[in-house]
Amino acid sequence: MDFTEAYSDRCSAVGLAAREGNVKMLRRLIKQGYSLDVPDNRGWVPIHEAAAHNSSECLRLLLGAAPSDDYINSKTFEGMCALHLSARHGSLESVRVLLEAGADPNEVTTEATTALFLAVENGHADVVKFLLQHGANVKGPHSWSAWNSLHQASFQGCTEIMKILLEKGASKECADVNCQAKDRATPLLIAAQEGHTECVELLLSKGADPNRYCNEDNWQLPIHAAAEMGHKKILELLIPITDRICDKGRGKVSPVYSAVYGGNKECLEMLLKEGYSPDAQECLNFDCRSPMCMVFQKEFFYFIDIFLKYGIALLGINLGYCLFHEKFTLFRRFLKLGCSLPSGDQLSEFISYTIKAHEEYKEWLPYLLLAGFDPVNLMRRSWIFSVSENALNFILEFTNWKRLPPAVEQDLSDYKEKFTWTPKSHFAFIPSLSHLCRLEIRSILTSERLRSDRFIRELPLPACLQDYLLYLDVLRVNAIPEAEDYLGQKEEGDPSTSHSSAEDAERGDACKAGVR
Repeated sequence: MDFTEAYSDRCSAVGLAAREGNVKMLRRLIKQGYSLDVPDNRGWVPIHEAAAHNSSECLRLLLGAAPSDDYINSKTFEGMCALHLSARHGSLESVRVLLEAGADPNEVTTEATTALFLAVENGHADVVKFLLQHGANVKGPHSWSAWNSLHQASFQGCTEIMKILLEKGASKECADVNCQAKDRATPLLIAAQEGHTECVELLLSKGADPNRYCNEDNWQLPIHAAAEMGHKKILELLIPITDRICDKGRGKVSPVYSAVYGGNKECLEMLLKEGYSPDAQECLNFDCRSPMCMVFQKEFFYFIDIFLKYGIALLGINLGYCLFHEKFTLFRRFLKLGCSLPSGDQLSEFISYTIKAHEEYKEWLPYLLLAGFDPVNLMRRSWIFSVSENALNFILEFTNWKRLPPAVEQDLSDYKEKFTWTPKSHFAFIPSLSHLCRLEIRSILTSERLRSDRFIRELPLPACLQDYLLYLDVLRVNAIPEAEDYLGQKEEGDPSTSHSSAEDAERGDACKAGVR
């Protein structure tokens, strides 16, 4: 049965008179002995009709002729008594009549809701004030969620009602400005989340604590809510007064994460500008190593330039995220900007992303190897058996193919047997001395020096040997001319110039014999 819709054929004559506020008819029916407690399909008796429709005169008649002392507390099937209905509908005069007749201002519904809460929920400031003046309890929970009236007023942005609740009235008590619901939400968190700037200002002026954690895991503060929901003005209010331990503290969550999670670019930049770190702590709550991890997780790539602007430290795993999302230009850009190479506990995850992108290996593998990444790190069985023979031949060019770890040699042998792989012919021979020297020299150089051709071009060597150290011979054979351009790109502030491809080719031909 629907307890919210009234069916006209289920209402008694007394109930209908009370609903219509027909005092004359109601008086006649009472005099004729009609029952006052016949319920309709919702469990409403005539006192509920009168209360809900602000029929104060009808209320007085019904209370005067009440069949029992408990008639005033009669409840609907939803657990509402007359006072709840009057408060919900803003029927001030009916509230007055009921309280004068002895109604309990703190009676609760089946959902543990009070008349005060219902008045707040429906924005009836005059009823709220009156209830407080007549003993309504402003403190404590007023619903199953343990929200009280101040929580509800904060949620709705009712500044006028919040002022009433926060001021001592006839009851000599006021709402606790830092009260917490079952989920530990405070009125300040709720107001910040909903974007009610005036409410936030009021709460702060009354002593609301911006550093009271508002969830069971002790990481969420009002600043997180403002950042996630994109409320810039509130964020401006909270940044100066929020303890910075949330920024990088262990077990905490930086509001930088919240801004990214909510997709709020301006809030993110505001936090970074005010000194919050782009390299926030690992966040288990969001399963993210760093804010940049969340950027890729949410695919909010427009955040990347902001993080780079404020000096984020690029992690090796970020290169893996680029591969997973097929952002190859970004992959190369990260390498140019000094992104650390994948290593340690990041390596296995990174390799899984390289397998996903193996068909486009020319878009990323040359640049990774040219930056100094050890190719043997990739050559695990799962990788070898997933890539094409062209990718396999390419990566071997960056190794001493006669001195590979035994496990790698076995995997290559198994691969050759299963897929009829045809290695490059020179892999059958011991590498030339020039190639071994190339490997040794590059191993001595740091990865930072290998990100462009600048350092090698400054070595006192013939241009053809410089080309050889830069693997231009391998790049050309494998038709990857873009990698030459990549190596020759000037970094910001780099006044040096690099040789053109034509010049490199000419010098390479002249020195060919010397490097073989």
